[in-house]
Amino acid sequence: MFDPHHASVPAGLHACLERNWKRVTSAVEGVAGCSQALLDDLPAVLIGSDYVSEQLERHPDLLAALVSSGELAEPYRTGQMRQRASAALEGCDSEAELHRRLRLFRRREMVRIIWRDLSRRADLAETTLSLSEMADALIDLTLAWLHDDAVKRWGRPMGPDAAGSPVEQHMVVLGMGKLGAFELNLSSDIDLIFTYPENGETDGSNRTLSNQEFFTRVGKKLIQALDNTTVDGFVFRVDMRLRPFGSVGPLACSFDAMETYYQDQGREWERYAMVKARVVAGDQVAGAELLSLLRPFVYRKYIDFSAFESLREMKALINREVKLKNRDQNVKLGAGGIREVEFIAQAFQLIRGGRDPRLQQRELSAILPLLPDCVGMPQEVVEELLAAYRFLRDTEHALQALADRQTQELPQDEVAQARLAFVMGFDNWSDFTQTLSAHRQSVSRHFAEVIAPVEQEQAGSDQEQHSADWHALWDAELESESGVQYLRTLGFEDPERALQQLRNLQQLRTVQMLQQVAQTRLQAVMPRLLPMVGRTENPEVTLERVLLLVQAVLRRSAYLVLLHENPGALKQLVRLCSASQWFADQISRQPGLLDELIDPRTLFTPPDKARLNDELRQLLVRIPEEDTEQQMEALRYYKHAHVLRVAASDITGALPLMKVSDYLTWLAEVILDAVLEIAWRDMTAKYGVPQRVAGEPCDPDFIIVGYGKLGGIELSYGSDLDLVFVYEADGNLMTQGGQRELPNPVFFTRLGQRIIHILSTLTPSGQLYEVDMRLRPSGNSGLLVSSLQAFEQYQQNDAWTWEHQALARARVVSGSDRLSERFAAVREAILGRERDIEALKTEVREMREKMRQQLGTSAAKGGSEFNLKQDRGGLVDIEFMVQYLVLAHAHRYPSLMRWSDNIRMLESIEQEGLLSPEQAEELREIYKAYRAFNHRQTLQNQPTVVSGDQLSEYRERISGYWADLMEH
Repeated sequence: MFDPHHASVPAGLHACLERNWKRVTSAVEGVAGCSQALLDDLPAVLIGSDYVSEQLERHPDLLAALVSSGELAEPYRTGQMRQRASAALEGCDSEAELHRRLRLFRRREMVRIIWRDLSRRADLAETTLSLSEMADALIDLTLAWLHDDAVKRWGRPMGPDAAGSPVEQHMVVLGMGKLGAFELNLSSDIDLIFTYPENGETDGSNRTLSNQEFFTRVGKKLIQALDNTTVDGFVFRVDMRLRPFGSVGPLACSFDAMETYYQDQGREWERYAMVKARVVAGDQVAGAELLSLLRPFVYRKYIDFSAFESLREMKALINREVKLKNRDQNVKLGAGGIREVEFIAQAFQLIRGGRDPRLQQRELSAILPLLPDCVGMPQEVVEELLAAYRFLRDTEHALQALADRQTQELPQDEVAQARLAFVMGFDNWSDFTQTLSAHRQSVSRHFAEVIAPVEQEQAGSDQEQHSADWHALWDAELESESGVQYLRTLGFEDPERALQQLRNLQQLRTVQMLQQVAQTRLQAVMPRLLPMVGRTENPEVTLERVLLLVQAVLRRSAYLVLLHENPGALKQLVRLCSASQWFADQISRQPGLLDELIDPRTLFTPPDKARLNDELRQLLVRIPEEDTEQQMEALRYYKHAHVLRVAASDITGALPLMKVSDYLTWLAEVILDAVLEIAWRDMTAKYGVPQRVAGEPCDPDFIIVGYGKLGGIELSYGSDLDLVFVYEADGNLMTQGGQRELPNPVFFTRLGQRIIHILSTLTPSGQLYEVDMRLRPSGNSGLLVSSLQAFEQYQQNDAWTWEHQALARARVVSGSDRLSERFAAVREAILGRERDIEALKTEVREMREKMRQQLGTSAAKGGSEFNLKQDRGGLVDIEFMVQYLVLAHAHRYPSLMRWSDNIRMLESIEQEGLLSPEQAEELREIYKAYRAFNHRQTLQNQPTVVSGDQLSEYRERISGYWADLMEH
């Protein structure tokens, strides 16, 4: 039998254990065939909970019922809590009886949950889920009973549906805080918000009420049913203060009122609260629609570092309360407590949740493991936080299990300390507090790294002086001469110019009309910005560029917070703007890309194609397939972000020219794959799948062929895409399986149109790529999409020589592998034809001269400027010579057709002896030099037209090669 003086129990706890054993003896003896496992649970349960001991003493049959049902030994199955609650309330015929049954059910379940928790039969996740499921079930079932009872008195609350027809309205109960996140503790309050879809009135025959009055009355009854303390106890303490306007607001309000409130008056701490909001009772479908309406308030579309400010303010309020009420030993609110772990997770949810839907979850245990991938938090930090969180929550439950009392305070008397240590698995209080202290110190350290104010880069007094000088300058307290001197000390070579730029900023109407919070943010970031700008090689130019961004984000000042919170990002911004006008323009047009500057590991290390593809797929899989608009926005951000990374690596020299083009080309290919997949899915869902031959569906038997820079793996910043669409399917067959069937050619034409739409439509984030389709058969007058057979016939019979030149630079960039192989065979057949060398040379030369006249500069007509691409001795001369050699000799040397990029085509030409190694190497080096110069011009937003004496040596060498090869 049970020994209350068991050796496993410290001597100091024998009296406590013996006292509670005497209280439950009759309950234990009433268990038929009492198992050893049950007896083994008793020390932890009886030492850990006077509440359980008291309940078993008052209701000795309760233990036997729990044991015989097996519910102490095993967790509930999914839905079992709801089933048991429904059975407990079935047939309830009065409000008083409802209250009684709710409390009896709660008592039984609390004994079961506490027993399993203290005996460690249940882990933290099971305990919090069981408590939350109990709350859900009791709130929902009680609401349903009360609603029906109210309908009997006043009629059904009615409101219009989407078509305007009257339908019955039902309350939606939002669970906030721990309830919303399925994280209730053993003695949690439940934070609720009552709302309903539409205003209207009841259809009662005797007396009618407005819907608001109806639901207010039902809400009050619901609170009483749960919160009132009777002879049977209570169910849950209910807190309604999180509703709109708090305790002075209406108890229940409509969806429209909710949306208006959060849109116009919602405060930052309410965003924090709404992260965990969940429909716990009532109309689940309508509740989901409401949460969708409120999501933009919680999760901003941009990266919102202002969350740090609000969380710091909330933490400061908590710290003051802790100090005022001497709560340092509070495991929830004290330093390193549960709240700090929650703040860390929710900070990143608020900051990045609008951009990354993975973070739009409620449970902390689900959010923390995402942080290494989503925000770059080290894995070991996450593991430390999770371990600390579990330990702190287990401690919280052990404190509350003792008397079913809401507390998170560590005990002061020795016996209570010994009881807590024993329940937590420690031999003594000292060992327990040592482990607890280690966890709290870990949490405090990580909290400080994430949430605490940014440490100053310079010594405090130095930074304070910068701030004071800046404010004096901004407030016009310094004379102009003093302002000039201040800017000169920061490193500005032309401080008068810099001072005027700052004055121009100050005089902007946008600045003068800024709200106080935005003014504060501007004043915080500028004293950090100016010294960094002053240390660049071109401070005045850099300041002008950076101030473009400042002006762009004044109305979205959360971006200023991002820079203030991340000095490293600010430093990278200044560095890259100093080096590139193009970069400054891009970041000003797309301030959301500032987030890419935070982590230099990713900023200066663009991923390879496999990783690019993986990142994009992970991004798109989180977006509903039917939400094409969101997919288009995601694609645009993805593209802009990766182009920015490539540019950063290019500007700083981390990537050579050829790698820059590789990455930009891979990026386009990955995006084209995704766009084709989206367009194919949209089209087949509507029209069905086209048939390659009768009974054999296409899969998809469609390819996107890249020409020009895309085909030649030479994309640059801002390059458009030269595309040709080709399919292979019986033109006489129809699609099958859709809402509306189409002939195959019509389907593929619309597929091509859909692809172009997704790529080139202007959205708030711009466009993906400008698309040029003029290289398709017959150009602008030809069909948008060609069958492979029609493409081959055109190339064989009707194409001009320049179109065969273009084909030399063509390759399949997306689509069917099978069709890609067939296209490659057609390409080789066309390029490998034997041609009249002299006729070919004449046609290539005449086309080149025509291009010079139409596209070149005045240099072609005797002027002094030089167009890097089109003038004599430029890039296109090299490309035309390479294409001429391929077309002239591919029938003898098939290796010339293997590649589509100029560098490797020149290598093949060299290997076949058509150019000497010295000639081929010089052409390659000049070609790369031209492209590198073109990149530099692009990054400075400079034209590819340069003064006549620039690159003159290269021009002369290429002109000489042209004369030797093409004019003799």
